[in-house]
Amino acid sequence: MTWIRTIPLSQANDELRQAVEGQKALYPAEYGTPIHPAEGGGSEIVASHTLIPQALHHAFSTFGALMSPDLPLPRRHHEMIATMVSVTNRCVY
Repeated sequence: MTWIRTIPLSQANDELRQAVEGQKALYPAEYGTPIHPAEGGGSEIVASHTLIPQALHHAFSTFGALMSPDLPLPRRHHEMIATMVSVTNRCVY
């Protein structure tokens, strides 16, 4: 659970709803079911950015682009890099 106020998708304005839906489209299908779901069904890490929709859009679009299957690294290498960054930052996601 995040420790800051978040905006559930059911209360989101159009800008926030578009940011949340837009970032989902960029992610691999395996990320479709959150491990730590927030109210409304999304992930808590995404929910923690709901107060600033522009930041949500840019932060998660960046990750989505970095996980693109069109890049020269295979998917398993992308996942290894993401895992090492999370471990280094002591992040449970």
